[in-house]
Amino acid sequence: MLLFDSRPVRRLMICFIFLMGSRSIIQAQEKRALTFVDAYGQMQEKSHALKQSSYLIMEKEAGRKAKVGLRMPRVSLSATAVQMAEPVELDLTPVRDAINPLYSALGNYGVFSGVPNPDPATAPVMPILPDDISTQVVRSKLLEGQHIINEAEWVKTVQEDRFAALNANFIWPLYTGGKINAAIRAAAIEQNDAELNGQLRQSEMLSELVTRYYGLTLAQRAVNVREQVLTAMNKHLYDAQKLSEQGQIARVQYLHAQVAVADADRELKKAKRELDIVERALQNTIVSEETVSITTLSPLFFQNEIAEESWFVELAKQNNTQLKMIDSKRELADVGVQFEKSKYMPDVALSGTYDLANKDLSPYLPKWTVGVGMKWSLFEGNARSQNLKSAKYKQDQVDEARMKAEEDILTGIRKYHQELAMQAEQIKSLETSLEFANNYLESQEKAFSEGFATSSDVVDANLLVAKTKIDRLQAMYQYDTTLANLLQLCGKSQLFLDFISSSNTINESL
Repeated sequence: MLLFDSRPVRRLMICFIFLMGSRSIIQAQEKRALTFVDAYGQMQEKSHALKQSSYLIMEKEAGRKAKVGLRMPRVSLSATAVQMAEPVELDLTPVRDAINPLYSALGNYGVFSGVPNPDPATAPVMPILPDDISTQVVRSKLLEGQHIINEAEWVKTVQEDRFAALNANFIWPLYTGGKINAAIRAAAIEQNDAELNGQLRQSEMLSELVTRYYGLTLAQRAVNVREQVLTAMNKHLYDAQKLSEQGQIARVQYLHAQVAVADADRELKKAKRELDIVERALQNTIVSEETVSITTLSPLFFQNEIAEESWFVELAKQNNTQLKMIDSKRELADVGVQFEKSKYMPDVALSGTYDLANKDLSPYLPKWTVGVGMKWSLFEGNARSQNLKSAKYKQDQVDEARMKAEEDILTGIRKYHQELAMQAEQIKSLETSLEFANNYLESQEKAFSEGFATSSDVVDANLLVAKTKIDRLQAMYQYDTTLANLLQLCGKSQLFLDFISSSNTINESL
């Protein structure tokens, strides 16, 4: 009798059940529904572009702090080891040769008097030595001095041919004519420019998010519409088949219904592929993995009334980031002029050195030194004046750039504002058209069932409803993206979040 071991089978079944359960969990994790605010928060947290802007700001902040350090003294250590061709010596033999004859003559032939008596016992009686004794005493001293002179070392080594030294040094700028102030101010302006660049990147990323988030919403709604068309076409095909079998319509109409189903299926597949493309774009913007399927919860919207163009113009004049960046460049150009002017002034600095340790360094050198130095360049050809002119021309360039930017911004605001009004009008018009298309479809379906309309009439009516729905969705999508571009131009992209929740906002409800 053969025995069957069921344990491996049980293990296999347990693994299979575990894997299926895990797969269900993974599939559940792969789907995620996001509102626009959720997507915006995720983008703020994970966007590589925004992180890059943050690091740029930190870089410029560190650079500004480094420039502030120019006002402080700079302390350094320096070490030197030197090998010279020969020692440095001081030869004083000419001095010896000059004074030696004088000592010899006076020590042998000099006559002296008035020498005080050095003996305390006889000094009260004879305070001054007689002339012969005075002469003898002075001559002996001179001859003794001559002997010392002749025996002395008259060639002195000032510095050995090998030596090493370790010094502590400092230099402290006291006056630079404004060069340090200009450098610090320029660094502060660059930091501010980096912050403005970060704000500009924020606005650009918000506009990109609007384009891709609501683009995904549009794609998802378009898929829904195409699914509705396919469902309607399948129902129509079923009705056409029944009517064809009953002889109430010609077979060609049944064939036409089949073609309509195939067309609807093709359009649905196309819409789904477009949905995948737009979804991947949104995943890239919010830094989401491709395995996470995103469903948008915030609907497309528009507003019946929009603020006057003048309101957006004033908003842009006060908040447009590009204008602020140009103003920052104007300040930087002013600093450039200040820096070029500072080159005409002297530089004054306090400096010092302290000998920490040495090997065979000359003992005649001081242990430390402190001093004040000045450097003043009086003539550099024509370079300074031309550099100053160049810096002033930079100011003129920035002024012209600002005027051009203002004109472009006003033109852009006028363009976007007109487009918003046009798109709002289209949305309202399409609402009426959609109501008519639905009524027309209902009448055609009824007429077809009674034999008064053809399959082509029903298909065309369904396609008209679908086209009107998609046109209305696209008009709302264009409205939303145009609004984001307008607010970006005004430097107030964050207001888009307020427009979403405004009481004046009308959401799509197809």
